[in-house]
Amino acid sequence: MLKIKGSILRSRLAFVEEQAGQAGLAKLMAVLSAPDRQALTGLLATKWYPFELGTRLDAAIVAAIGGGDRRYFERLGAASAEKNLKGVHKDFLVHGDPQAFLAKAPVIYSFYYDQGRREYQATGPNEAVLTTREAEAFSLADCLTVVGWHRRALELCGARNVRVVEEECRASGGVVCRYRIRWA
Repeated sequence: MLKIKGSILRSRLAFVEEQAGQAGLAKLMAVLSAPDRQALTGLLATKWYPFELGTRLDAAIVAAIGGGDRRYFERLGAASAEKNLKGVHKDFLVHGDPQAFLAKAPVIYSFYYDQGRREYQATGPNEAVLTTREAEAFSLADCLTVVGWHRRALELCGARNVRVVEEECRASGGVVCRYRIRWA
């Protein structure tokens, strides 16, 4: 069973609170089951949690806060990158060298997920492909979070006009999750 770090779940809850306030957070918690509410109340950033808990949280966020718009998770991913890469994970950033940052994708992935792997391939001076393989669990919301996270992370490295397109997605029937990234 795939597990994710508590920091991922905490980022989602913090984003909901920033966007919708305490009332929005309360609304979100009200649609979750009692066991999920309990698990999410005492999250530890470094502890591993079931990926399915994140999937249920994501579904509740879309229903209760996101107005049914799954692109909400791109904004959530960007906010997570902003917070984590300017704080506890600032050492991952490589200012002025987006390729060097992206080359760390396999290490960054293993920091947040306990199964699967993410591969990096430079495909041009301002282009790369990230491919996630062998992850036991996956979701559309998580993939959209990855899109937003990498877009903002590259901006923090100094890249401009960043575009991240998921060309293949396991949640949509693909064999892998493949992200093509371009910037100026």
